[in-house]
Amino acid sequence: MRTRKILIMAAVTLLFIGCKGNNENKADDPLAASGRTQRTENLLANLKAQVRKGYMYGHQDDPVYGVGWVGDENRSDVKSVCNDYPAVMGFDLGHLELGDSTNLDGVPFRRMRKEIVSQFERGGMVTLSWHLDNPLTGGTAWVDGGEKGEQERQTVASVLEGGEKHELFLAWIDRVADFLNSLQTSCGVKVPVLFRPWHEHTGSWFWWGQNLCTAEQYKALWVLTEKRLKEDGVTNALFAYSCGSEYWQHEEMYLERYPGDEYIDVMGFDHYCTAEKGDTAALAKYTEQLDVLLATLCSVAEKHDKVPAITETGYEGIKCDNWWTAYLQPACEKFPISYVLTWRNAHNKPGHFYGPYPGQQSAEDFVAFYKAEKTLFVQDLNDLYSEKTPQAEE
Repeated sequence: MRTRKILIMAAVTLLFIGCKGNNENKADDPLAASGRTQRTENLLANLKAQVRKGYMYGHQDDPVYGVGWVGDENRSDVKSVCNDYPAVMGFDLGHLELGDSTNLDGVPFRRMRKEIVSQFERGGMVTLSWHLDNPLTGGTAWVDGGEKGEQERQTVASVLEGGEKHELFLAWIDRVADFLNSLQTSCGVKVPVLFRPWHEHTGSWFWWGQNLCTAEQYKALWVLTEKRLKEDGVTNALFAYSCGSEYWQHEEMYLERYPGDEYIDVMGFDHYCTAEKGDTAALAKYTEQLDVLLATLCSVAEKHDKVPAITETGYEGIKCDNWWTAYLQPACEKFPISYVLTWRNAHNKPGHFYGPYPGQQSAEDFVAFYKAEKTLFVQDLNDLYSEKTPQAEE
């Protein structure tokens, strides 16, 4: 029952709430000793505490489009199924670097900013990825190969200090910083977010991937990005290191391109279910793989005092009735992860959806997943704010 889950979470206040009441008075948003806002540090501390209590469910682009709709206000496929918003919402900053008004999936950045603030104010968390274009070739984040292959292998080197695209790349980071700094409530609270750049680097489909740069170049790319953001005054971001699942099997492999503890707050991986319809063996294999990956992830995260998460997953088309409770949930509830995020429900690509929607064959099973003791949605978090605590007033 939802009430039982709230009691389990009673000791963990996820401090995402901004200010309530008189918005004419600008709320205090003090800096912690780390140089980040106190609310951002509180978010990290509470994520660490929360992993022993349950895991948040997340969905990419949840409130901006879904199956059969786009742009509606106050709508969500997930909410339409279970009458609650995901605890985590993901958005992508791709094309922000180009100065475009919409991201690579057509989401207006103005709308994205509004939804990030709304998610914060309703008590949820936001995570941001960045599928940025290739600054050297002019192509997308994805590798083309062929005639561009050699240039793509030089892209990371070109953006590092001394490279021909270094200044352009710094300008691109500055645009991300401007966006992050603009994430403020009407009373002046900067919204804490989890920023997840350079993800799935253990694959080789992005220009920063495994076969496109050396380990040292990748680390330098990460350090350059984070240092520049902080120089630009970004004080409201945590940072997530997020591998793919196709390369690493041991802790040493997972950490091969790890930039260092001082740069990372959350450790995760992206892993998708690719089973054909009716292939129960492949579905079971997905859960088995999650078990192995999560065991490694949680071990290394504990050793480095980081927060573990499944930063992307899903089953495109959700081609079975019980995917949520029979295949995703069993692995997730075994381990102390902070959240699991499923990918987007595209409005313009039939069959490209990873969350439930009304009438979808797994919708009933998703409600059971929603009601499970360890799965956390916005209402589980929001109910904690019914009585303010001294911490929530900071």
